[in-house]
Amino acid sequence: MPSKAEQRERTRDEIVRIATRRFAESGYAGVALEDLVAEAGLTRGALYHHFGSKQGLFAAVVERAQFAVADAVERAANADAPPLDAFLAGCRAFLEASLAPEVRRILLVDGPAVLGWGDWRDGDLESSARLLDAGVAELADAGIVAPRSLGTVTTMISGALNEVAIANASAADPQRGIDDAVATLARMIAGLAPGDDSGIAQPAGP
Repeated sequence: MPSKAEQRERTRDEIVRIATRRFAESGYAGVALEDLVAEAGLTRGALYHHFGSKQGLFAAVVERAQFAVADAVERAANADAPPLDAFLAGCRAFLEASLAPEVRRILLVDGPAVLGWGDWRDGDLESSARLLDAGVAELADAGIVAPRSLGTVTTMISGALNEVAIANASAADPQRGIDDAVATLARMIAGLAPGDDSGIAQPAGP
């Protein structure tokens, strides 16, 4: 017989599974808790016991989705591959994972709006952004990009990947969009190679 703790965890997992599907299909605003608990065979009080509120439930759904995407990225970025190949493979895995409705709708559209940018970003920093930081640092260590402003490089790549993921959701050929994005990213990274910056225009002084 499962323990009470195991039963609670199973119940929580089932609620998150059902909520993930419903939030992906209907969006946060379109999900009624009454319908969700009815499908789960629970009471509204049981849901509040586990998650506190609809937003608390959504936060649990977002967290699980964030770490699922991070897991896909980490598996794709094979440590045995050359650093640039591994980095681009991880970026491709993120874009491919983002084609799933539960990733696009929950993570990229509703997540920041419902949870607030700060809380959503905190979760992102613990999952995919952490891997992106590590990947950019490895590129710098390998001499592929200059070891300057790596935080800015990471932030710009992250924003670009998120925008491509959202655009691909409605694209006629999302796979081509992914191919184009990865090829463009490779060219951008080539432009960050260490070298003489004397020919780059600098901001005018005061």
